[in-house]
Formats: sequence, structure tokens, C-alpha cells
Amino acid sequence: MDRNNIIGLILIFAIFAGSFYLMKPSEAEIKQEQILQDSLKNVREGKIVSNPTDSIAKTTTIDSADLSKPFGAATVGQEQLITLENDLLVVKLSSKGGKVKSVLLKGLKNFDGTPLYLLEDNNNNFGFLFNAKGQNINTNDLYFTAGQSTAESATLRLNYSADQYLEYSYTLPEKGYNLGLKVNAVGIQNLIDIKQKNIILDWEAILTEKDQNIKAEREKSTIYYKNNEGDVDYLSENGDQEEKIEDNTVEWIAFKQHFFSAILSSNQPFEKANLITKSTSVDSIVKVYKTTSELAFNTQANNTYDFNFFFGPNQYKVLKAEGKSYDKIINMGWGPMGWINRFLTIPLFDFLDGFHLNYGIIILVLTLLLKGLMFPLTRKSYISMAKMRVLKPQLDAIKDKVGEDNPMLLQQEQMKLYKQVGVNPVGGCLPMLLQMPFTLAFFFFFPNLYELRGESFLWMKDLSTYDAFISFSPIFGINHISLMCVLMTVVTLLTTWYNNATSGATSGMASQMKYIGYIMPLMFFFMLNSFPAGLNYYYFLGALFTLLTQFIIRQSIDDNKILAQLEENKKNPKVQKKSSFQSRLEEMMRQQQATQQNKKK
Repeated sequence: MDRNNIIGLILIFAIFAGSFYLMKPSEAEIKQEQILQDSLKNVREGKIVSNPTDSIAKTTTIDSADLSKPFGAATVGQEQLITLENDLLVVKLSSKGGKVKSVLLKGLKNFDGTPLYLLEDNNNNFGFLFNAKGQNINTNDLYFTAGQSTAESATLRLNYSADQYLEYSYTLPEKGYNLGLKVNAVGIQNLIDIKQKNIILDWEAILTEKDQNIKAEREKSTIYYKNNEGDVDYLSENGDQEEKIEDNTVEWIAFKQHFFSAILSSNQPFEKANLITKSTSVDSIVKVYKTTSELAFNTQANNTYDFNFFFGPNQYKVLKAEGKSYDKIINMGWGPMGWINRFLTIPLFDFLDGFHLNYGIIILVLTLLLKGLMFPLTRKSYISMAKMRVLKPQLDAIKDKVGEDNPMLLQQEQMKLYKQVGVNPVGGCLPMLLQMPFTLAFFFFFPNLYELRGESFLWMKDLSTYDAFISFSPIFGINHISLMCVLMTVVTLLTTWYNNATSGATSGMASQMKYIGYIMPLMFFFMLNSFPAGLNYYYFLGALFTLLTQFIIRQSIDDNKILAQLEENKKNPKVQKKSSFQSRLEEMMRQQQATQQNKKK
């Protein structure tokens, strides 16, 4: 390794060390985080009254009813719970605010084996904000009266008088993840200023940890929304963000976690939506979400609003079946990577899933099929590299003849040789580049694949998260070693060694690239060590099959026959049409050579 490479490595380690120091939180940030933790504690203990101007609710205590105020009788009461249940959900409604208090997904577990609640305790606030008789009203803080209810439906009413009330009607179909909510505002318009054309909907939720790797959960959790133009957008997954949408109306808003989401849609568009995400380092809390939006309000008549909640997994086929573009909250990658996953990988995976095989076997078969599909390109690439390998003695002879002090002339002579023998110097790279989108596509596919959640294979207990084969106290942010990631790294290093041993590259840039080939897998190990075992398993299989494929192809290729064919091409040159790239390259070299000659004069 030369001096430049050593200096480069030193700089890389210096950058890493500096980043750990610079990213250390300041005292102000620590204080702000403590305030957030205190607020979250109040939420969990039920000491919460929403304020439309704050993203975290403040603590308020109401001792007795003030009958002089609008809805004064509803400011005190005893919370009643109503249970709705179908084949997939158990939904508990609370008379306090008339809201959804908890949602249990039947048959699903958290990583620690406890029942999986998408929403729980007092972590969900839902209500309308408006001004009545000069007083600010938040329905989330008021007590509704429970009406008739069954296992599939329930009615809750917030009374002002016999003919003035706000009524919530919930319906839970026998099957599915959807909960309908119809809101009837009867006579309320008579309490509101005639100038008020909108009523504010406030929805807040605190989402708790459901999977082993809370860091990965936080990095894949945020608010998604669909506007009236059909575009689905989202807030940043890293850090806090607030976004005000004033130019477009919004069709639905999703509080998305890694593998589960609560999505609110409405037949009436949400106007002037304000979306807020807050991250936190509080144990077991993934993120805090808040959204306020306006709904058109008719002050001349009664008003009705139709909402729908989706409480379910981020499973592509489930979200796709909803028909509202919900599936776009799953990040399948951008551009070609997204197309590959949506139109090739997912259909192929679902087809294999239909055979009810272990998901480790499905990944194995999927890898074999894709490697088989890519085999013609792989073989073409390796043959092209073999041609370059057998030409190396002639290329070295040209270098000795021309010298390295005239790079333009050296390139011209090398290009002349390539043309004579009919070799494309970049022929080995292009097939590999065509395979790159497939490799990158899986980088998005497996970490977001709900089907892998909780599924085991070999020693890996959960393919959707890392396999902590060895655990220890944190060192530079690392507290475990993933065995599958180790195996993937070892096989990648073996592949690099085999390529270097058979390439014949011993000097120049190719020689320096050898070191990069060994360094990159080690760097990827630290990056992928906390990634899902399913992804590392796929990369391990991909690296293993690549090594085996290259070995088989190498054994089937006779360098002497390839050299004889190239020499035959040199004796009987074929007229080949130049590509636009070759023409531009030759023209560039001629211009550079002319410039050098002018400088010598």
C-alpha cells in the first residue's frame, strides 16, 4: 500500500472520530429532550389536554364542571370503555373524547412476546377544535355519552342540548383493518360565529416500540400524506420536522411506523394541514406525531363528516388492496429500483410465498432465479475481462515502448490494439452496471418486507431485524455482531481475492484498486451489521453464487483459445462501426495531444 492510500485511510478514521465528537448533543439539546420526556410521562399517566398550538400536550386538571360555559356539563365524568371486535382487530373506544383509546392487532406480538397494540393507553388524541360562545372547545377533553353499541358498532354523543350535539358513530366490519367513523354535528352551527367557515381536526399519537431494533424503527417512521393531485409525500424520517400544506388539500394522513400504520382518510378534504413529527430518545417511544387540519363547516345547516381509520400492517398486498395508494408508504426505492421491486420482485416473491415455504428457502430460490436471469450478463462480463487479461502482455509492451510520460499517445496506441483485436475495454463493466439496480433494489426491499417479521431461519430468530449472534457492551455504538453479516463479509473478501488472483493486474491503477476491494467489504460490514438478517442473508447468497459462478466460468474459459481468436481478429480485421462514445473518446484524445504539442512549441 503506497503513501497516498495510507494517508487516505488515516483521513477516513479521523473523519469518523471527529463526527462522534461533533454530533454529541449540547446542553440545550439535553434539556429540551428532558422536557420532552416529562411530557411523554404525563401522556402515559393520562395527564393530558391537547393544545392546538403545541405539538406536545400540556397538563391540565379540571376539578368540577362549569355549567356557565358551553358543554360545561361534559367537562367532568367517568370514563367508559366500549369494545369493538372483528377477525383482525380489537378496538376500545373511550367516552373521554369519544376517541379510539387502543387498537389490538389480533394474533400479532411485539418482539418481546407481548400483545401488539398499534395504539394504547392514552397515547392517542382525536378531537375537533372550535370556538363556541366565545370559548375554545376541544372535544378530546370532554366526556361523551355512550349510546347503543354492538360488537361491530357504537355511538357516542357530546350533548349541548337535546337538539344540539356532536355524535360519533363507529362501525367495524366483520373483516379487515378498517374502522369507519361518521361525525354528525347537529345544531352546533348555532353556537359558532357565522364568520367561521372551518372547523379544526386535531389528531395526535405516540407510537411505541414493537420490534427489536428501535433505531431502525425510528429511521423508517414518519408521517405520509396524499394530496388532491394524487401525489404521496412524506416528512423526513430523520429528526424533527413540521410541514404546512396550504396550496393543496389532503386526502389521507398516515402515522407510519416501520411495519405498522394508522391511516386517517376522509370523504371531505383536509385543508391547510399542519404535520409535525418529533423524535425522542425515550426508551420504548418511537416517535410523536401530530396533525391539525381544517374541514369545511357550514354555519347554515347541520354538518356531516365521514372518516375511515386503517389500523394494520405495512404489508404491500394488504395496502395495495385498499386502493387508495396506501402502498406508497412502503419505501421500495426510487427510479429503476422502485420499478424492479414493484413489478418484478414483489410478484415473484408473492408467487413463491404461495408454496408456503420457509422464508429462508424463498430467499434462496429468489436469489437463484435472479442470478439465473443475470447469468448471460455475468458470463459476457467475465469473458470480456478474460480478453483484457490475455491482452495484458501486449499492453505492457506498448507501455514499455511509448513510456508513461506521454499518456495521450499511450492511450491512442492501446485503443488501436483494442480496435485491431475487436475488444471493447469497457465491455466487462457495462454488464455489471446493468446488474447494479437489482442489487440496490434489494437494499430497500428486504428491510421493508413485512412478511419477514418474526420469521426464523437457521440460527436467525427474526429475519426482519439483525441476528445478534454475539452481544456485548456498546463500543462506538455497536453492541452486537451479526453472524450472517460476518459470513457475507468473508465471502465477499474471498470473491475479491479470487478476482485479483485471476485478473492478472499487478501494477498501476488496477493494483491500487485491489486494496479498495478489500477495504469496501469491511466498511460495509459496519454499515450492515445492524441491518435485517434477511438482507444480509440475501447478500451472502448473492456473493456465494457470484464466487461459484465466476469459478465455473473461469474453468470453462481457455485463455489460449481466446488469445488465438484475438490474434486471428488482428490478422483479419473486420470493419466495425464506431460507437458515439468511441468517436468522442478519440476526438478528445486528438484534441489533448494537439494541445500538448502546441505547448512544446
